[in-house]
Formats: sequence, C-alpha cells, structure tokens
Amino acid sequence: MATYIILSQVSPAAFRAPGEFKDLAEEVSSRIKTECPGVTWKDSYATTGRFDVVDIVEADDTEQVEKAAMIIRAYGHATTETLLATPWKEFLAML
Repeated sequence: MATYIILSQVSPAAFRAPGEFKDLAEEVSSRIKTECPGVTWKDSYATTGRFDVVDIVEADDTEQVEKAAMIIRAYGHATTETLLATPWKEFLAML
C-alpha cells in the first residue's frame, strides 16, 4: 500500500463554535469510511500553522485517496493538499 498525507485547511465559515467542529469531523470521517473503503486511516493530527489537520492514510488506489480528499473539501469545508509519501529508507535505496 502507498502512504499519502492529506493536509487540510478548514474554512473559517465551516463552524461557529468549537463543538461544531467535532461534529463536522465526525460527519466527514463517517462519509470517508462509507464511500472510500480502500482508504485506511493511519493517524490524524491537529496542527498550528498553515494547515489545521494532517491526515496520514494508506491505499492501493489513488482514486480512493482523491475521493477522500474531495469529501474533506465538500463536507469539511476545507482546502486540501495531498502528498504521496515514500518511507525515507526506501527513498534513499532508490537513489
């Protein structure tokens, strides 16, 4: 399986109170689990800086990851940037 990193920046208009963000995250997560069965969530982090959320996922099918990113955009009211991640040792071995 390939590893991907999805970086998300949530729109300020996406929610009005912190509790609403939790509900929004649960809705997005549920939709991705249902609509993108080929995506395995490895971890998620809240971050400070340019992006609000960093998700680490695995999938054999790039289209499933693209669909997950679009769900985050549409239902999570966010912009995303998706990166293919190669383990460091594999990257060095390829050089």
